Parts: sequence; C-alpha cells; structure tokens
Amino acid sequence: MEFIDTHTHIYVSEFEQDIDIVIQECLNNNVNHLLLPNINMESISPMLTVCAKYAQICYPMLGLHPCDVNADYKNTLKNMFALFEQYPFIAIGEIGIDLYWDKTFIEEQKDALRWQIDFAIEKDLPIIIHKRQSYYEVMSVLDEFSNCKLRGIFHCYSGSVEHAQALIDKGFLLGIGGTVTYKSAKLDEILPHIDLQHIVLETDSPYLPPVPYRGQRNKSSYIPLIAQRIAEIKQTTIEQVAEITTNNAKQLFKI
Repeated sequence: MEFIDTHTHIYVSEFEQDIDIVIQECLNNNVNHLLLPNINMESISPMLTVCAKYAQICYPMLGLHPCDVNADYKNTLKNMFALFEQYPFIAIGEIGIDLYWDKTFIEEQKDALRWQIDFAIEKDLPIIIHKRQSYYEVMSVLDEFSNCKLRGIFHCYSGSVEHAQALIDKGFLLGIGGTVTYKSAKLDEILPHIDLQHIVLETDSPYLPPVPYRGQRNKSSYIPLIAQRIAEIKQTTIEQVAEITTNNAKQLFKI
C-alpha cells in the first residue's frame, strides 16, 4: 500500500522540533509523498527548505491563501510568480475565497483567485482551492474560466452531493481529510454517492486531526486513519482506497 498526503503544512513552526521524526512516521505508515501548499510570501522560504531537505518525499506549491489577501495583493502575486522559474512547484495553491472570518477583501480575494487561475493555466498546473463559506463565490469565478481545462483539488471538501458533482463536472477532485471521522461533518452521508476516482486524501496538518487525535497536532502519518474511515463508508478495503486515491494524485500532479 502507498498513500499520498495531498495537503500538509509540514513546514510550519509546529514541526520545527521533530520534523525528522514526523517524516519517518510517514514512511513507516506508507505515506510516501507529501504535497505542500503555500500560504503567503513568508511561508515560501521554510516550505522550500523542507522540500530541499526531504526532496524524495516533499513537493512545493506556489500560491496566496485567501486569508492573506489584502489591498496589496497584486504586488504580492507578482513577487510570488517571479519565483516560479527557480523552483519545481507542482501546483498553484492554496488559493480561493474565505469569508468565514472577514469579508473586508472579498473583491480582492476574487481577483487574486482570477490572477492565480490565469497563472496556473499559463503554466499548465493544477490548482488547490480553499473555500470557506464561499461556494457560490468560488463557483462564479470558476465559471469565468469555463472554456479552459481547469483541474485540481477542492481542499477539505464538506459540501453537498450536488455541489460535489458540480465540482467533478468542472474537472476537480475532492480532498478528504480528518473531518471524515467527525460525525458533525456528515461526510458519511455524502461519500457513498461519490466514486473513489474523484477523491484524494489529505490531512491539512497540523490542523483538523482525525479521531482519536482531535485537539492534538495533526500529522501526515494519520492518512491511513482517514483512508480506513473512507473504506468503511464506501464498504470497500483500505487497500482499494489507497490504490485509487494515490493513483488519482499521481495523475493530477504528474509525480
């Protein structure tokens, strides 16, 4: 069995003291590839440092998280894009719209998303979409690119079956993480209607740990727990979940 964590922030300060151990735990649990979405300009350096040290397992992405979009977003994105030719970024992410905490920069978030989608199309790369209380706003922006062959992942999927199908129809995979083990997420009602061909695994570590680790630091080595819960919901084996979701990720990211 082989697993891929398609979304982990293993470069953040929560892992500074024991990252070697955390990486080894991943390998011990057959989590052989870690895909690292970026957050802002400040996170690029630590992310690239981790990817250089663990080049056989860690892969960097380039993107501006919607919560870090402000009035100066255009200059930030220009500075980000200038780094592209220097490093082997595998995707543009994580990008999107987040209206949970603050709606001050909603128009800037929308435009930053457009800029980054344009860049992804230019570079022929997948995009990693973060949406929080913003499904219709994100879909409205994506509709502007209906003539383009977009591909990527909707990170931390938690919507309805109908919304899931709309995203699948646009060429996206659904990122399923630790919330699949939370009763409140109700993913056990949604996943029976979604084929494994449209799913990838993720942790969003150090956030959103699966049961029984809620309230603790999340780690990529917990991916098998997520896969096991999906297997139970889908009434299949963890081996089947591992094989299909890993293949989905490898095809999307060309790794």
